[in-house]
Amino acid sequence: MSAPALRRPALSTRRRLLAAGGWAAAAAAVGVAVAPQAAAAPQAPTAPAAAPAAVATTGTTLNEWINEALVVMEANGIPGTYDGIYRNIMRESSGNPNAINNWDSNAAAGIPSQGLLQVIPPTFAAYHVAGTSTTITDPVANIVAACNYAADRYGSIDNVYGAY
Repeated sequence: MSAPALRRPALSTRRRLLAAGGWAAAAAAVGVAVAPQAAAAPQAPTAPAAAPAAVATTGTTLNEWINEALVVMEANGIPGTYDGIYRNIMRESSGNPNAINNWDSNAAAGIPSQGLLQVIPPTFAAYHVAGTSTTITDPVANIVAACNYAADRYGSIDNVYGAY
């Protein structure tokens, strides 16, 4: 007899369950039994795992970039939808991944906003997601970092309707 298929709750539901009671509460909500673990014997320290290699964007259109970013975001628990990302990109850069704002207060301070979602370098560095390109104008890296920032500050890029 095979085990019943598990239904994965929506991302926002998983986040709420994790915040409320940790992995055990989240697992219980989808019907997975979580057995208490015995204390593990101390182990010798090991070298930290290598960070995943940065992968450059493979798409060539805005649609492909957003969809690539959504895959990375889902894998990293970053909320956001195609529509929310698209709306903000069109306001910030009109879809130009090489857009640079050379006129606002950030530019005057020497840190112009760049890319599809007009991210400044310190924010990009702070919210960069491992495995994406470290180049701020890389479309997928820019989208994912901006959505990671928006999730931290506003709950999701979907909640952003103006400059952020």
